[in-house]
Amino acid sequence: DYTRALSLSRLAYDLESLASPALAAALLTVIGFHWLFAGTVVGFLASAALVISVRLPQSRAVERTGSIYAKTFHGISIYLRTPRLRGLLALNLAAAAASSMVIVNTVVYVQSKMQRPSTDVPFALAAFGCGSMLVALLLPKHLDKRPDRPAMLAGASIMAIGLFAGITVAGLAAPVEWPAFLLTWFAIGVGYSMTLTPSGRLLRRSAGSADRPAVFAAQFSLSHACWL
Repeated sequence: DYTRALSLSRLAYDLESLASPALAAALLTVIGFHWLFAGTVVGFLASAALVISVRLPQSRAVERTGSIYAKTFHGISIYLRTPRLRGLLALNLAAAAASSMVIVNTVVYVQSKMQRPSTDVPFALAAFGCGSMLVALLLPKHLDKRPDRPAMLAGASIMAIGLFAGITVAGLAAPVEWPAFLLTWFAIGVGYSMTLTPSGRLLRRSAGSADRPAVFAAQFSLSHACWL
């Protein structure tokens, strides 16, 4: 169930990235942007209400001793002392490198390099998102029978191959370059989801129940630091 929850979380994240710009564009054809921002506020409030309404299992509070520094970096200390989590940190760095290429350079490549209209940018981003969502749907069944490590390493390899393939794509003739570019972005999305979707399982196995909040917080902090 936890694996499927991770998969649905990844699916929801990618679906939101794909659907929200299209929905915003559609709404702007019938309402002004002031009303759109007001609707966004309502959406955030509704989301907060749903979060508050969720019942979480009660956990025993753990009193930690030591300095404020020790308490603050407790999760990071566990994270960096655990070999499998140090490997996860390297995979986080690989995922950040690949996805930053997609997020930052898609607009530049599509409009400046290929001289395509701005309306093609969402299709390029959708190719990445579709690859990620496809894996999010299929991965739980795979992980029911196989360990996380091969899938995550395969995902990182696919991202690396996709980035290097981009060099070749840039030299292709115009009629072939666009579909090859979409296929490359799709492959990077596949690798991205294969790498990150099982990470929650890895974190869960690497810490006891008392330390899991700190370890998950460390994952959040360190994975975002990889983007820097």
